[in-house]
Amino acid sequence: LETLKNAQAARSWYLARGGTEEKLYRHFIAVTSNNQAAIEFGIREKNIFPMWDWVGGRYSLWSAIGLPIALAIGMSNFKELLSGAYSMDTHFRSTPFEKNMPVLLALLGVWYGNFWGAQSHAILPYDHYLRNITKHLQQLDMESNGKRVRQDGSPVSTDTGPVIWGGVGCNGQHAYHQLLHQGTQLIPADFIVPVVSYNPVADHHQWLYANCLSQSQALMLGKCRNEAEAELRAKGLSEDEVQRLAPHKVIPGNRPSNTLVLERISPRRLGALVAMYEHKVFVQSVIWGINAFDQWGVELGKELGKGVYQRLTGWDQPPAEDASTQGLIDFFRGRHRG
Repeated sequence: LETLKNAQAARSWYLARGGTEEKLYRHFIAVTSNNQAAIEFGIREKNIFPMWDWVGGRYSLWSAIGLPIALAIGMSNFKELLSGAYSMDTHFRSTPFEKNMPVLLALLGVWYGNFWGAQSHAILPYDHYLRNITKHLQQLDMESNGKRVRQDGSPVSTDTGPVIWGGVGCNGQHAYHQLLHQGTQLIPADFIVPVVSYNPVADHHQWLYANCLSQSQALMLGKCRNEAEAELRAKGLSEDEVQRLAPHKVIPGNRPSNTLVLERISPRRLGALVAMYEHKVFVQSVIWGINAFDQWGVELGKELGKGVYQRLTGWDQPPAEDASTQGLIDFFRGRHRG
């Protein structure tokens, strides 16, 4: 719906500024599995890049949907992205499980989630160019494995997909890393960091890399009570102050994390990184016996949205299925009546 509305808005903008229906085909192309709808929109058949209707959006960047990526970064770089993904595909398909990165990451996730009670997983990239990868992985993982029924229709007997969250590491250090270190929840984390920066300024990247490693090290080692007390005594604090502050400085450690090191953030390596997480999600779906390639919960929201829209914009509509939604509809209509 969002894509169609945007296309209609662009079409109206074009026509309102002197464009014609006859020449519309010269300004629009389509990537779609519904060729007929694109033709009816006014797009020539030769300007349609078809795709299969079974390709979910979160797995589609490698398909014709990748056209905007190719326009943004150039076709050669897009091919490099595909090449990196292919190399990870080959690794996943042919490497023994004990050395297979997606399999190992998947098994670690199952171990921490199903055996140690972890409910979420943090993705912490230490590079500005990866600032949005957490958002992509949120959809990839949670839309794929947020399921409660196995493929045979029976209820799952374990927790499935975790909550995926996080963000650029240096920002996170001043925000939610505290929860990782001393919170009561067990939250596994993936640190992602390049060795080489595209923007070398003085020793900034060395400090960035050091921060990444020190955060994962602190999660692993923590700080015991004796270390905390010794540190405070070394600062010359009284023994009463030492005993008062020491409990707050104890960090349990033994918090799990993975550190994924790339030479630099290039299209090829990014392709491999994204494909690695795709295969990880698939492996976990196999272990849990769920289908990683449907999203019926999302579809329900879309279906209900049509009824809500009709009640927002039409008259003599039947009331909503529940009083809460109807109340919110009434509030919206009341604000727009004038």
